[in-house]
Amino acid sequence: MDRRESLKSLLVGSVAGGLVLNGCAPAEQPPQETDSAAQSTGYGRTPEEKERDEKLRSQQYFNHEELTTLAVLCDIILPAEADFGSATDAGVPEFIEFMAKDMPNHQLPLRGGIMWLNNQTNERFNLDFSKCSDDQQLAVIDEIAYPGKTPEHLKHGEKFFSLMRNLTLTGYYTSEIGIKDLGYVGNQPNVWDGIPQEVLDEHNLSYDPEWIARCVDQEKRNDIAEWDEEGNLLT
Repeated sequence: MDRRESLKSLLVGSVAGGLVLNGCAPAEQPPQETDSAAQSTGYGRTPEEKERDEKLRSQQYFNHEELTTLAVLCDIILPAEADFGSATDAGVPEFIEFMAKDMPNHQLPLRGGIMWLNNQTNERFNLDFSKCSDDQQLAVIDEIAYPGKTPEHLKHGEKFFSLMRNLTLTGYYTSEIGIKDLGYVGNQPNVWDGIPQEVLDEHNLSYDPEWIARCVDQEKRNDIAEWDEEGNLLT
């Protein structure tokens, strides 16, 4: 199993991101759509919620350099592959920016984590994290990416990277790209043709042929049932 599949399994096991954000339920996730979609009647949010969303979008929390660092981290966590784009392709840095404003308790851990990361790379390479080479960036990330294996003096970095990984997964797998990556197709109509025969045989049960003809014949699935005055099925 590759890294993307491992992360996907982690997300699915956490109920599609709802638990990843420490109890932020799916209905509370910020919308990820174009401006035109936000104005459509099908958006499904109250006027008060729409007003709050627009207010948050009009504000800026992270500066340019911080957003650049977040983008680099997101793509380290979920890089592009042959069939699907990267975390930045899915708009994850913008999602994290929104979440920092929507859930202010994330602000200090995220900004402080970026500062911690820059201090580490400046001490080692005399460069901010976003300006380091790929190898230099991974040299730091590999030390904080595996909880339980992190040296004690790097625990603050581990906590920050875990938060980033959780936010990245949530942002990516609630985006259009991420949903396609998961293979989720939503509710689909299916065809029910009764309990399997082997199960019926196991319990010494069987269907009434007349009932089968009326209720499980899929050629009649679009017919509207009719009943007599005593509640008996006619057709």
